Amino acid sequence: MHDRHPSAGGNSSRDAPYQSLSQIPEGTHAVEEVLDAEMDVEDMEDSMLEEVSHPPPPAGRIRWIHFLLGCAVLLPWNVMITATPYFISRLEGSPLRSTFSSWLSTTFTFANFFALAYATATSKKVSSASRVRWTTLCLAGLTFLLTVSTYLHLPAGLFFAFVLLNGVAQAIAGSFLQTSVVAIASLFGPTVMQAVMSGQAAVAIVVSLVQVISAGTSLHTSGGEMIMVSDGSAEEKSAWAFFGLSTLFLVACTGANVMLTRTPEYHAVVAPIDESWTRRLSGELGEQRPLVSPDAPAGFADTKKRILRIARSNVLFEVAVAYVFVVTLSVYPPLTISVQPTNPGIAPLLFSSMHFLVFNIGDFLGRYLCSYPRLLVWSAKRLSVLSACRTLFIPLFLACNIQRDPSLPSKSPLINSDFLFMLLLVIFGLSNGYVSSLCMMSAGSLEHNPRLKGRREDVDIAATVASFCLVGGLVVGSMMSFGVRAAVCGCNPFKE
Repeated sequence: MHDRHPSAGGNSSRDAPYQSLSQIPEGTHAVEEVLDAEMDVEDMEDSMLEEVSHPPPPAGRIRWIHFLLGCAVLLPWNVMITATPYFISRLEGSPLRSTFSSWLSTTFTFANFFALAYATATSKKVSSASRVRWTTLCLAGLTFLLTVSTYLHLPAGLFFAFVLLNGVAQAIAGSFLQTSVVAIASLFGPTVMQAVMSGQAAVAIVVSLVQVISAGTSLHTSGGEMIMVSDGSAEEKSAWAFFGLSTLFLVACTGANVMLTRTPEYHAVVAPIDESWTRRLSGELGEQRPLVSPDAPAGFADTKKRILRIARSNVLFEVAVAYVFVVTLSVYPPLTISVQPTNPGIAPLLFSSMHFLVFNIGDFLGRYLCSYPRLLVWSAKRLSVLSACRTLFIPLFLACNIQRDPSLPSKSPLINSDFLFMLLLVIFGLSNGYVSSLCMMSAGSLEHNPRLKGRREDVDIAATVASFCLVGGLVVGSMMSFGVRAAVCGCNPFKE
């Protein structure tokens, strides 16, 4: 599962029959030609791998540090999403309440997408380790502001704007953190990348568990008569707990990053790549300079061309990982949070908190499955099929006990069981974590992705571009959530 360095005979691999696949065919039948070519690529994989050698496996501490950094990458998103009940409780009686979830996911993912585009394009201009350091500290400050908000009671409109702006700022900082962590992890190999992906899911479980415990405790201390109708105090106490813990954790991640940069493994694996790109940008590697327009710096032009070349060769992995999150964000959480318990004895706040925890447990299990070699799928075509099959979850969630507009005719849900809804969420989360992790592990693997042709200097770029496409899927999915909501409520989803 580990990345391999090109052997002395690595140059011969560039004359292999599949060299032409580095360019996407143009014309009406471009997609068909790429799909047909996939069979040739995968048939030639064994001969490709014979010319690549193994690096030493990464130490356990490297995987654990990246596990923590993976937690930090998705912590902002999970904090904002998991705190949705608290945010909604502050908007009680406002017309902004019903559309808040969709607006939150849309603004967050749009900011994440455009910031990630810039972060990807400039990833070689700044040390990844330094980016990790300043972004984690920035995120800690933003999360601390959310902690302070639990003590303040702002007007609904002002609170709405504050949360969205805070989310946008976290999305921007998180984009730079994500590109840096993914770039470093990809150089250590698929096992470290899997640790990052598992960390992203693990933090969601911890945050959700804190919310469930806080919600249960708050409801218990509020008295039995307050279980079904909350005045917002329970949500406020729950939010304060996980906002505060998140702030402390992000500060700890800054320290973990400092530890990473002092390890001999970091200096042996990451430092040489950084130095190579520094020389390239400084003009010491100027053999391609005559091919570049004088209007643009040579280093930037070379980087852009390299990114586009790698993106074209890895297009199936990138589309597959993007579509995973198109499906996920179209229903989770804007639609799933609208599902009400069929058991009248279950508090809606606790049910909502449990639904986040159940999804995140499934997501973590899916990512953890990728640590077992027998369960790994490296084929781009098979991963694309698995990604497309997740579309079936959309109508299944629409068939659950969704809270609809009282003015609309009532309908008995096809899935009228809390257990079945939670089971569906587990499978939904498991498939999300499993397929997305496989796509990310495959895209930057020298051992299992022959499209990289043994070029170790392309590994971190391939992983970063795949990460960018992942966020692109989040953007499209969040936009689709408005359409899904319109189908449920029969209203204008941007206003109601």
